[in-house]
Amino acid sequence: MTTRPDDLSPQLSPDLPPGGYVHREPSLLRRAAPWLVLLALLAGLGYLVSQLWQIELRKGFSIYFVEGGWKKFLLFLLAASGVLALTSLIGQRFGQARTGKNISYLAVLGDQLTHLFLILVVLIAVYPLLYVLLAAFDPGNSLFAFPNFNDPNIFYRTGLLPQFERLTTENFAKLFEAVTIPGYQLGLAALGGAGLAALALMALASRLGNTSEGMARARSWVTRIVLAVGVLLLLVVTPAQFEGATNESKFLLSVRNTLFVSTVTGLLAILLSTTAGYAMARLRFPGRFQMLLFFIFIQMFPVFLALVAIYSLLSALGLINTFTGLILAYSGGAIAFNTWIYKGYVESLPESLEEAAMVDGATRWQTFRRVVLPLSGSMLVFIFLNQFIGTYAEFILASVLLTGVEQWTVGVMLRSFTSGQFSTKWGVFAAAATLGALPIVALFYSFQNYFVGGATAGGVKE
Repeated sequence: MTTRPDDLSPQLSPDLPPGGYVHREPSLLRRAAPWLVLLALLAGLGYLVSQLWQIELRKGFSIYFVEGGWKKFLLFLLAASGVLALTSLIGQRFGQARTGKNISYLAVLGDQLTHLFLILVVLIAVYPLLYVLLAAFDPGNSLFAFPNFNDPNIFYRTGLLPQFERLTTENFAKLFEAVTIPGYQLGLAALGGAGLAALALMALASRLGNTSEGMARARSWVTRIVLAVGVLLLLVVTPAQFEGATNESKFLLSVRNTLFVSTVTGLLAILLSTTAGYAMARLRFPGRFQMLLFFIFIQMFPVFLALVAIYSLLSALGLINTFTGLILAYSGGAIAFNTWIYKGYVESLPESLEEAAMVDGATRWQTFRRVVLPLSGSMLVFIFLNQFIGTYAEFILASVLLTGVEQWTVGVMLRSFTSGQFSTKWGVFAAAATLGALPIVALFYSFQNYFVGGATAGGVKE
């Protein structure tokens, strides 16, 4: 049976040009649509401003009222924009005279206005952190810095800043009450602090361009020493050292508990996700694709939907109010995401390296352990840190599974400071939140490159 060629190809009209494409100009409505949308947005913005201009706000008993304050703020923005327009013009003319190139004034002005907007965004984002930090030193046990209407300083008069002469370390002192620290633990802490200071100096030196092989080796050994000291402190600190009768006196114990749980969970996440991710990437077995889809499917549901099942299972196993039960619950929830990440990373590695090892007689497990894992150092650090930070800040599972104050993690302990109806300890809460955030801030700042690099290298490749 024969088939004519014209039966296999689409029929084109003889009036069409080569390629079959005819250019058509957009209609008048299509050309006018962007301008109509812009006019509608400007009209809506103008109407909003006109309505706000007529609003008269009431004076509150604890809020400093500035007559027409938002209008003054808008005038400030207009004045700042005018100054930036002038400096942009000067910069454009100076740049053209120095380089001899044509520089767009609108481009320079756009950059200046973008910088102004970003500065305002940063100030708005950083101010709550500054406010909590100041509240940690305020013995008034309140998150509200009430304004002093008679103060000539606008920041004090509006309540944006507290009275600095009132600030003390009383809230921080409550977190260290009745805490017994043996001499050897102080020595370990001093050694760890010296190591962290040395790492900070080495990081500063590398930023200044002082990088060498000896510096890299020294940084590696100091990092190992700091990690070893941290692990020893986690193992030797016991609940018997915290003899205070209040919850705040046991806050450091909750930090120790959280660091212990997060560290073990991170190590288990590496063990489970690397083996599962390598199997998904390199092995071909029945149900592999369906299991990958199942991993995606279970990530669509929030963790608290499984609270009843997790509690029932751990209760049947006798693991309620134990670190073992909490670690198992965290580790099980970490498998799906970390497996996908590691699978994508393994697929980016050349498979010829593993084939060469197996030609030399290595088994699949030896290939994974001696070829793939040594090449996955950055990805292993990313998985550990991602799981560590996620469990450090977790509250829901810990609040359900842990019932004793000596077993509490940081999130549960912080919640206890604000749970009383008439005994809310906002000052202690702010001080504890500040101290509890320091390990995460230090960890993230030290290994921030692994987060970006790990997420990029672990992109799914199908």
